[in-house]
Amino acid sequence: MSLIHQSLKASIPEALKARDEVKLRTLRSVVTAMTNEVVSKKRKPDEFLTDEEALAVIKRAANQRKDSIEQYEKGGRPELAEPEYAELSILESYLPSQMTREEIELAAKAKILELGASDKAEVGKCTGALLKDLKGRADGSLVKEIVEALLTT
Repeated sequence: MSLIHQSLKASIPEALKARDEVKLRTLRSVVTAMTNEVVSKKRKPDEFLTDEEALAVIKRAANQRKDSIEQYEKGGRPELAEPEYAELSILESYLPSQMTREEIELAAKAKILELGASDKAEVGKCTGALLKDLKGRADGSLVKEIVEALLTT
């Protein structure tokens, strides 16, 4: 049973009453993605995702916004990136706070020692194990970058 999924669904009427179009659009898109996820898991559309599944959907939506922002800015269209930034900040408010680079480095050093990794060939193994431990509290590409840096020095 997901408190996150339920609270997002319950926030839609609030955003509607507040006439907050950005929040309304963002919540509707994420709740739709969650319903699609429920159906893809062969469950009834009116069921809720677990909190872990709901966070995965929110994280995926946030990553899509980040990709769009990057594409718009590369294409010289900052005005198209603005609504994406607004939606991203709403999505991030539902995600657990992200770890700092220093916190990730400490966790990475501990994991590397634990696994006895010593060279670049073991980056994938260490990164995967670390991401599993951090459970969405750290950006995957940053974790990989840190693990690579630690194993190549």
